[in-house]
Amino acid sequence: MKYGGWSQRIEKVEPFHVMEVINAVKRLEAQGRHIIRLEVGEPDFPTPVPVLTAAHRSLDLDQTRYTAAMGIMELRQAVSAWYQRQYGVDIDPARIVITPGTSGAFLLAFGILLDPGDRVAISDPGYPCYPNMIRILGGEPVAIAVGPEHHYQLSPELLEPALAHGLKAALVTSPSNPTGTLIPDAAMAAVIAMMEHAGGRVISDEIYHGITYERRARTALEFSQEAIVINGFSKFFAMTGWRLGWIIVPPSALRHVESLQQNLFISAPTLSQYAALAAFQCEETLKKQIEEFDHNRLFLVTELRRFGFMIPVMPTGAFYVYADASRVLQKTGYADAQSFCADLLEQGGVAVTPGLDFGRYKAQDHIRFSFATTMENVREGVARLAGFLGGSLPRQTR
Repeated sequence: MKYGGWSQRIEKVEPFHVMEVINAVKRLEAQGRHIIRLEVGEPDFPTPVPVLTAAHRSLDLDQTRYTAAMGIMELRQAVSAWYQRQYGVDIDPARIVITPGTSGAFLLAFGILLDPGDRVAISDPGYPCYPNMIRILGGEPVAIAVGPEHHYQLSPELLEPALAHGLKAALVTSPSNPTGTLIPDAAMAAVIAMMEHAGGRVISDEIYHGITYERRARTALEFSQEAIVINGFSKFFAMTGWRLGWIIVPPSALRHVESLQQNLFISAPTLSQYAALAAFQCEETLKKQIEEFDHNRLFLVTELRRFGFMIPVMPTGAFYVYADASRVLQKTGYADAQSFCADLLEQGGVAVTPGLDFGRYKAQDHIRFSFATTMENVREGVARLAGFLGGSLPRQTR
């Protein structure tokens, strides 16, 4: 029997390049190298103790079976109460679905929205998994170049040309990965109004809410109850490996989401759900950690600018700096950010992520630095970067 090829969809799925950077880091660390890790989007502080305690209690009670597909009601109610405290928005817990990570939430959102060929507007630069998930479900990602003049966010004027050719949805990420910027309130309101007028939906990725500086992030639900909102416990609550998120959908979508959740995942991880009940007790402690990130942010931006990196918009959320390295690349003789980052890791012992991971728009000139670590590590990373810039030359093959 002759086997056929793989699907056309999977052939179009691109690798998550930062994971390849992480693999290279692990290879070097296995050789005994000490690497300063400014590449990964993961808080460098432990899961809060009350969450761990709740997980142990859940194991002692043998709470290890499937839960209801939509999640345990206690957690859905806790999430609802969090929206009331944070945003003054009343959300019926029935509209909140607990998912296996925000990745699971996106698969549900795209699954209930997209027919083959349906178009979804996403920002470029943006989170690299968006276009791949859209393609997997038969949709067409429409990458819209966003620059500093638009805070690296979608706006009505940027959306208008794409909307003329039809859009099923527009995806807003605020704070943004990789740029750390927030969408202006007026732009959020206008994008939602434009999409709803055209019969489309706005999906709002709010996973970095709670990690903001200088201003607070606003949920899309403050502007429209028809928005689809996705968030989770990975970033602010420091529970990346627990793989737990949520999606908030309009009442008309609930039956569809439930059916899809049952078929794709059955339910979110049971242990994680019971552990997450304690996460909301830790908000004040977590906010202190965000204050530490703020010190990292100010220091790192100042130092990168001193080295010649251009950062036209100050990041005010998440834990990333998306730096234009074109001057630095020209000065050091590198053709692109990817080769620069590879040598910085191998020779300088600092891991950062090249812009290639985040789209096509000027990607070859950009580097993402993560400051989700200690100030000690950020300072050491800056010192090593200074040494690399001062003492290294690109290989002759570059």
